[in-house]
Formats: sequence, structure tokens, C-alpha cells
Amino acid sequence: MTAAGQQRLTDAQLVDWLRLIRSENIGPRTFRELVNRFGGASAALEALPELTRKTLRGRTIKIATLDEVLREIDAATKLGARFVTTADQDYPPLLRQIHDAPPVLSVRGALDASQRDGVALVGSRNASAVGLAFAERLARTLARAEYVIVSGLARGIDAVAHRATLDTGTIAVLAGGQARPYPSEHERLVAEIAERGLIVSEMPIDWEPRGRDFPRRNRIISGLSRATVVVEAARRSGSLITARFANEQGREVFAVPGSPLDPRAEGTNDLLRQGATLCARPEDVIDALAAGATGPAGGFLDSDDFIADGEPLYDELDLFPDQSAFAFEESAAPSVDFAPVAPVAPPVARGPGPPPVDARAHILSLLGPAPAPIDELIRMSGLTAREVQGALLELDLDGRLERHGASAVSLVYAPE
Repeated sequence: MTAAGQQRLTDAQLVDWLRLIRSENIGPRTFRELVNRFGGASAALEALPELTRKTLRGRTIKIATLDEVLREIDAATKLGARFVTTADQDYPPLLRQIHDAPPVLSVRGALDASQRDGVALVGSRNASAVGLAFAERLARTLARAEYVIVSGLARGIDAVAHRATLDTGTIAVLAGGQARPYPSEHERLVAEIAERGLIVSEMPIDWEPRGRDFPRRNRIISGLSRATVVVEAARRSGSLITARFANEQGREVFAVPGSPLDPRAEGTNDLLRQGATLCARPEDVIDALAAGATGPAGGFLDSDDFIADGEPLYDELDLFPDQSAFAFEESAAPSVDFAPVAPVAPPVARGPGPPPVDARAHILSLLGPAPAPIDELIRMSGLTAREVQGALLELDLDGRLERHGASAVSLVYAPE
């Protein structure tokens, strides 16, 4: 029990849970099966070697050691992170409802944010200035309606959504470990979120994110949220995977429409054709959620076009194929001393700062067929007004720019 009277695992139980979930080929489903079958993580760890030898015809798996887990706990403590499990009362309630909820999360910041209703805001990394401006407006308005904004810390839409809601509460879900946020250019943003919001990860503290870790992260983003809103997404975008997970989890999915001439809007326009709810203004989301809207699981997004590949999220063992219902009940266990076991390695050097920005290329990436206000281009690009005007002049001279009065521009549509 915590000082506030909330139920939590004991130190020894947490160590066992971490050892089990960090073992080879153990994912959320297998973890639940083992805990349910043997009555706790400690008993499951004792039974696992013999069980795998029988099931895998002599093959063994690597089981995380006590030393490895204590080092991870020590590293987490030095980062200011702690662990929360599905057996703890303060585990995020919306995330607990999904079928593959992570048994253990590392969290840094204000866990209270995860107890509020969340709205996931995701979209293109290479977003247009118009898309970034709408995402910022949407995030701020939802925050004023007391929703916490959830996203994945990626460039573009994710980063804008986080920055817009630092003062009102935002949750960033990492694909890697707490010590390895990605992209590295967002380290300052991560520090700000940890101070004023919440950073969440299911991966080991020092885990460097890999390709398959991003879809795993996406299911947590949607799982923490009552609704997912997609702002600009090309076909086969990772944001569409988040939308698919939200739909499977029975959560509402919104999509912001875009120009049919802009590839960054193809995915969101497809979502709308598939049955997602239109989001043309923040009130579309607020009103739908206030009315109790929920997305019927499996209602749309059945096409493989929305999935990067057909691989499962985890290489899990299939130890108990007939078991489908799982319960978490742990008996009392002695306390474990979390004293440092070994010094934590210093942070990996990140190398020199980012290369100089090519103003013309940067402005080009922010433009699309929809008119973008020039002052938004200046704000979103981070360039000076002189640099932006110079880049626009170059594009104008090249015949690639269309001006809409004196204050907005768009790219000239070039038919193929």
C-alpha cells in the first residue's frame, strides 16, 4: 500500500514482474497467461525454464536476471522515473481496458495526467504549415475543455500538439526507453514534458527504439485516449496504424480532411471514406465526446493498406493456446533493497548540433495546395521573416508559388 492508501505491488513483486516481462519472447499476452496459470510472477519465473523446454522441444529462452532488473530500477530512479503496473490502482484506467495493455510502464512526471480523459492527436512528421496551425489550435481548444493531449513525440504534428499543451497537461509515449527519447532533437521538449506533463514507456529504460517499437507505442497512444484525431497523414502512415488501434479498442476516430491534391491528406481522406468522424473544428471532437460517442470496434479500417506490415507486435511464446481470461493476483512478498548495483553509463554523445537549415527546402516542405498564411510560415518554420520572404521569392521566380492576396501562399498544382 502507498502512503495515500492506494494498492501497489511490493518491491519484490515489482522486481518479479520486471524480470518476467523483460524475458525473451514474453509479451503482454504471454505475461498474463503465465501470471494467471501460476498465481504470480515469482511462481511463473520458477516454472518458465521447464515449461519452455517442454513446449519448445528443448529450446530455452533468456530470462531477465535479478541483477539486470535492479540496474534498470536504479537507472530509472536516477532519471526521476518510476514503474507502475496493471496491479496498481494508479495505472492509467483507459489503457488498462485494452486487451494488450503493457503489464509494466515506466513513467516520468505527473501520473495524475493519465487519470484524465485523453485525446490522441497524431499526424504527419512532414506536416504543412496549415496542418501544424490547425493541430496547435485543436490541441489548445481540447486542453481548455479539460482533455489531456496524448501523442508520440514525433516531429511535425506530435511535437506541435505537445508544445501547445505543456501548461495544461500532455502525455508523450516513447517508442524506446526513458533514457533514449526519439528523435534526439526533442530532448529539451522531453524535459519540459517530464516537468509539466507525463512521459510513458513500456520498454527497458535504456532501450534504443527500433522499427517495430513504433507500432507498439501507437497502441498505447490510442489506449490512453478516448478518441484519436489524425491531422494530415499519407497513405501507409504510422498515424493510420494509431487510428486502426483506436478503432480496434472501441475508441472514436476523427480525421481532418485535406486537399485531394496534397499527398499528406490522402490517408486522412481515406479514413473519412472508411467511416471515421469528420473533424473540421475542435468542437466536432468536444461535442461528440460530450455526447458519449465511442467507436465500434472493427467498424472500419479493415484493409491491410493501413498496416505497414503483417508482423505481430511481439514475438510471444504460445504456451497456453486455450486460455483467454486473465487475472492479476499477487500475494504479499518481502521488500527488496533497490540500492545501486552498478554505475549507470553516461549518456551517449549526440554529436554536433543540427546542420544549418536550407530555408527554401524547409518552406517548401511546409507548403501545399491549401493557402498558408505567411505569418504562420514564419512561426512554424522558426526562420526569420527575411529568410521566409527570400525563400518565397525564389519559389515564386521558379513558378512554384501561387499568392493569395498579400498574406497567404500555396504551391502551384502541377498535374502529372
